[in-house]
Amino acid sequence: MSTAHARGGRLRWWAWIVLAVVWFATMQIRPMLDPDEGRYAEIPREMLVSGNWVTPRLDGLKYFEKPALQYWATATIYSVFGVGNLTSRLWTVGLGFGCLALIYAWLARLYDRRSALAAVALLAMSPYFGIVAHLDLLDAGLCFWLTAMVLAFTRAQCAEPGSKSERNWMLLAWAVAALALLTKGLEVYVLAGLALIGYTVLERDARPWRRLHAGLGVPIMVAIGAPWLVLVSLRNPTFAHYFFIVQHFERFLTNRARRVEPWYYFIVILAIGAFAWLVPLARAARATWSDPGPVPHFKPLKFLLLYSVLTLIFFSLSHSKLATYILPMFPPLAALSGVYIVRRPGGIARATWMAAGLAVFVAAGLLVYSHERNGFIPGAALAWAAAALVAALIAAAAGPRAADDAATERAPVGMFVVMLMFIFVWQALLCEYTVIPPSRSAYQLVQEIKPDVHPGTALYSVGQYRQTIPPYLGRLLTLVGYSGELGYGERLQPGLMTATPKQFVRRWDASHDAVAFFGPAVWRRYRKEGLPGRVIGRDSFTVAVSRR
Repeated sequence: MSTAHARGGRLRWWAWIVLAVVWFATMQIRPMLDPDEGRYAEIPREMLVSGNWVTPRLDGLKYFEKPALQYWATATIYSVFGVGNLTSRLWTVGLGFGCLALIYAWLARLYDRRSALAAVALLAMSPYFGIVAHLDLLDAGLCFWLTAMVLAFTRAQCAEPGSKSERNWMLLAWAVAALALLTKGLEVYVLAGLALIGYTVLERDARPWRRLHAGLGVPIMVAIGAPWLVLVSLRNPTFAHYFFIVQHFERFLTNRARRVEPWYYFIVILAIGAFAWLVPLARAARATWSDPGPVPHFKPLKFLLLYSVLTLIFFSLSHSKLATYILPMFPPLAALSGVYIVRRPGGIARATWMAAGLAVFVAAGLLVYSHERNGFIPGAALAWAAAALVAALIAAAAGPRAADDAATERAPVGMFVVMLMFIFVWQALLCEYTVIPPSRSAYQLVQEIKPDVHPGTALYSVGQYRQTIPPYLGRLLTLVGYSGELGYGERLQPGLMTATPKQFVRRWDASHDAVAFFGPAVWRRYRKEGLPGRVIGRDSFTVAVSRR
């Protein structure tokens, strides 16, 4: 196999350590955000407390929307370090950082280190990747495993046909495909299959099919991915229908999930996420189409481009759209853009200036939003905006040096500064967002009411389910007049963690130690009807009331 390693441009081990320290810097500072971060922090907590690692539960109710790999990983982290902001995010944010390392290693091996540095810098410039990969969601984990699968597949196809290297890389691709399945579901096979079919048709080349090593790969994939699916199905007879039919096919084909967006929704997300390098991306896509590739028998960049385009089309056709779905496109797109941009003088510098300008715009926009909505700007928001501004300006100043690093074989000082600053910039803006009212986390509310909650205190959530309350409080809540995404679990186990409004009033009146969480309008209605209680805490979305 021919390679084009540049002697310079290596990102040394100490630089990766510094990047990692900055990447993880704000995990403990930022409170969990409602609803998703609360949900994905709470399910592993309940798994650890109950000792049941097979059937996921949310607020004590069966929750079958997603597979269990991330729950297992986070519960394991909890078992060692306890429950907190950092530990709840460690798995997913760590895998987000892993995406940077994956594309660097892949490009350094198949192309050159300058392209690898440029790709990491471009990915660091993306506000979409930088923010989503710092949240406790399933998407960063899925992005890591899908990226690992696609890169391993292309390494296998670039290896000498029939070689041990080809076999090992393909077996790795099969294994990580199973981990992607256990992270979010069946879309891994759809996306991989579409990309392989598309490549075969456009290149009129069926050789990749003969090099899949499916005879060994499929058993490995089944051995990793199937045991939990079988076991959870045996213990829960309704799981298979709900997980495979409802959560995959019905969600994709119908409006059941009520997440309908226009067909161009993800195109807009892509444009925003790759704003700084959108023009280089378009030019790279055109150049990639005719790129001969590093080996005569496979074109890895063209495969990455097809994979990304088909991912965009696939999710655009879905009737259920969430902004985070196309995150797996970004590492491959940054990789092919990195190969292209180092060939264009000043490309890195221009991308850096565009990203810095966007960061300044967002920082200022959040401050304006706070002033217009709240009539004031919190001091913490101003501090985070200033930090983001300083980091963006440093990155912009380093842009020309980064461009020089990409064009020569000098030590990548400029590239390193650009990566470091933008990794911090998006976190600073995320922190700025979290401290601007209205409160998007129940952290402060829980701190206020903790002295009134004892081991025997009955806890109710009336007319709402604030998902960051249980992980911070370490307790389950009895739901009153609310179902939402817990409706399926309520139907499976009626009355387990629910009460009707009449039952709640009777229990509340008879209790001497209870706390209930109400939506503000719901509390006013109950108060007007004479429900006794003392307000012990409140924020923008929740009023906490004690019976004592």
